[in-house]
Amino acid sequence: MTGVSYMIPFVAAGGIMIAIGFMLAQVFGGSRGAIDVTAYTLSPGAEDPSKILQNVFNPADGMHWAALFFVIGGAAFGFLVPILSGFIAFGIADRPGLVPGIVGGFIAATMQAGFLGGIVTGFIAGFAARWISRWNVHKGVRGVMPVVVIPLLSTLITGAAMVLLLGRPIKSLMDALSNGLTSMSGSNAILLGAILGLMMGFDLGGPVNKVAYTFGTTGLAAVSATATDAPQLKIMAAVMGAGMVAPWGLALATTVRPKLFTKSEHENGRACWLLGASFISEGAIPFAAADPWRVIVSSMVGSAVTGALIMAFGSGSRAPHGGLWVTPLITNPLMFLLSIVVGAIITGFLVVTLKAADRSRHAVEV
Repeated sequence: MTGVSYMIPFVAAGGIMIAIGFMLAQVFGGSRGAIDVTAYTLSPGAEDPSKILQNVFNPADGMHWAALFFVIGGAAFGFLVPILSGFIAFGIADRPGLVPGIVGGFIAATMQAGFLGGIVTGFIAGFAARWISRWNVHKGVRGVMPVVVIPLLSTLITGAAMVLLLGRPIKSLMDALSNGLTSMSGSNAILLGAILGLMMGFDLGGPVNKVAYTFGTTGLAAVSATATDAPQLKIMAAVMGAGMVAPWGLALATTVRPKLFTKSEHENGRACWLLGASFISEGAIPFAAADPWRVIVSSMVGSAVTGALIMAFGSGSRAPHGGLWVTPLITNPLMFLLSIVVGAIITGFLVVTLKAADRSRHAVEV
C-alpha cells in the first residue's frame, strides 16, 4: 500500500495529461486526431517526441498542445513501476530500500514485466536492503554502509534476480493477464465490474475497498499510453464510479426521507453530495458506523450495479481519482454518470426501505 500511495500521484498526473492530450487531438485533429496524436509528435525530422515541441512548437496549433500534454503525461507514466517498486521497498527497509527498489522497478519496466514485476522487485529490494542493514560489521565500515554497501549489494541482488531468474516468467504472466483482460467481454466483464463494485461498497475506504482500488490503479500502469479502449481503463472507470455510489446514495436517502435520520446525519448527507462527486467513499462511513448492516448491504448492491453497468457500457478512465470533476476525460461519459446515478438511487431506496421496515417492526412490538 505504501508503493501504491506514492504511485497514485504519478498515475493521476500522467493519466489526466494523456487524456487531455487525446481530448484536444479529437477537437483539433478531426475524427482520427486522438489516434494520430503520437504519430504527430513523431513527425519527420524529430528524433524523439519532445523535439518537435522544442523546435517548431506553435501555440496557435491545437495539435501541438495535444502533443505537449501527451509527451509530458507519457513521461509521468514512465515512472509508475519504478516508484511502485521503490516505495514498496521503502515500506520494508525505509530509506536503504529506495535505490534497489527503484532500480529493480526500472528493470522490470524495461523487461515489460509490468506492475507485477514492480511488486516482486519491491519486495526483493526491501528485504535484501533490510537484511544487509542488519549485518554486524566493523565500526570503521558502518559509516559507508548506508551510502555504498547497502545500495550496492541490494541493487545487485535485486537486479540479478530480475534479469537472470524472474523477469521472463513474470513477463509471460503479465502477457497472459493482459490477454485475459483484452479478451474479456460480455457477461465476464459485467461480472468483474459487479465484483469490484461489491468490494468498493463493502467497507467504504477500508482494506477491501483499497484492494479493488489498487487493482484498478495498478492496471493503468500496464496500459500503453496510446491505448484508448483498453479493458484496464474500463476497470478503472468501474472502480471509481462504484466508489461514488455510497455517498450519493446516503445523501439521496437523507433528502427523500429525512425523518429516518438524525440531525447530524442530515448534515453528513449534505456533505456527501460533494464527497461523492469527488470520489471520497469515506463520506458514507458515519452512516455505516451507526447502522452497519442496512447501510453496507445497500451500498454493496448499488455499487455492484454501477460497476456492472459501467463495464457493460464500456466507459473508460485514465484518471484514477477525481470523480465527477474528471468526467470530461472519461470515454462514454453520459453512460458513466447514468450508471452512478442508477446505483445511487438503488442504494438510497434500499436504505430508506430497510430503515422504514425496521421502524415499523419496532412500532408493532411497542
